[in-house]
Amino acid sequence: MTSQTPGKLAQAHLSVEELREKIGAGEIDTVVVAITDAMGRMQGKRCGARSFLEDVLGHGAEGCNYLLAVDVEMNTVAGYSMSSWANGYGDMVMRPDLSTLRTVPWLEGSALIQCDILWLDGSPVIQSPRQILRAQIDRLEALGYRAHIGTELEFIMFEDGYEDAWDKKYEGLTPSTRYNIDYSLLATARLEPVIRSIRTGMEKAGLIVESSKGECNFGQQEITFRYAEALAACDNHVFYKNGAKEIAAQHGKSITFMAKYNEREGSSCHIHFSLTDLEGKPVLPGDGDHGFSPVMENFVAGQLAALKELSYFLAPNINSYKRYVEGSFAPTAIAWGLDNRSCALRVVGHGAGLRSENRVGGGDLNPYLAAAALIAAAIHGIENNLQLEPITAGNAYQSDADRIPSTLRDSRALLATSEIARKAFGDEVVDHYVHAADIELKAYDSAVTDWERKRGFERL
Repeated sequence: MTSQTPGKLAQAHLSVEELREKIGAGEIDTVVVAITDAMGRMQGKRCGARSFLEDVLGHGAEGCNYLLAVDVEMNTVAGYSMSSWANGYGDMVMRPDLSTLRTVPWLEGSALIQCDILWLDGSPVIQSPRQILRAQIDRLEALGYRAHIGTELEFIMFEDGYEDAWDKKYEGLTPSTRYNIDYSLLATARLEPVIRSIRTGMEKAGLIVESSKGECNFGQQEITFRYAEALAACDNHVFYKNGAKEIAAQHGKSITFMAKYNEREGSSCHIHFSLTDLEGKPVLPGDGDHGFSPVMENFVAGQLAALKELSYFLAPNINSYKRYVEGSFAPTAIAWGLDNRSCALRVVGHGAGLRSENRVGGGDLNPYLAAAALIAAAIHGIENNLQLEPITAGNAYQSDADRIPSTLRDSRALLATSEIARKAFGDEVVDHYVHAADIELKAYDSAVTDWERKRGFERL
């Protein structure tokens, strides 16, 4: 992530008139109408272009309200207040956000638009990740600040296609590299047919690619994009994550954004976060220690103070917590430092580029929920004038700092009782995602793993 300066990301989105022209010229015949579900996945419908213009553009598309109340395998599960057999599994409305309309260069004849989710009476579905983030943006802007976000996603690429990986039960897959290729130009050149397709596809869709590079685990890669205002950054994140998988599949490969695919290095999602005022002027640099303003001190202090209670939104799955290994570049200590990768919060940049980098999240996080949590934490620090704790200058892994929760069960319990979360998000939202954690825990607790069979089949 390069140094940040104020301003919006210049995106090559389509206007409605440009879409009409492309449809009239036969260049676009399909419009993908997309929402993001509770797990950060793009879901939705493919609409005929004419139907989109005549029906969906003005009125939205409808979809079952179970889309925010299923498990990862799309099973309906009991216990959600918003969606059940008791209320008949009715519809929600996917209302297009015209600022997100763009072509999908790797899908012939296709455009895509991202949507907010409403009830049939036009009221927002507050459990929707995009609405949760919108609410925190509104709270922050009421204080006079605007959030800017950049997410850095890592993934692992395999030579096997998705169907082959499924048939192999994801065992014995061939990673696209055989050794640590962190910053290697030689090894990553062999992967360019796929990685270049992802980079150029995203550029044509309006994202601005900063760089791609190899990482430590076998087959591990990172592609980074220029930061944007928080909502646009998260829209870009889910568009990229979905598109990268689609492009890899077109090349006969597969990629995973699991936080921890194997016992080697995990895949992170570092989140760079800064504030400006509503006119775009940076508010974090100042004349205090380390070049901080009082707002910067509150900003960092709030993130540290809320991190344990809001950790679920950065690590929402059982697998998420397997990343937290000391000395692995994944953090364990709730500490901050200047350009210190052993800390949960790494402060980088200077002047207009001053920002925090939250290193807690893995590649499996939902960006809207993660960004909402960071903004809520910053608001907590600013509203309560929290004082910044001393800097960690050495190895945070060996410090006496408080620790990030080490299991989903711990994070779930912290979220359920969090006054910070309930004040920021409201009871309905917190209870919805506490229940989502319960569903994940129940599924895991009932599963018998190959690890158990290998240990116990004969020897126990």
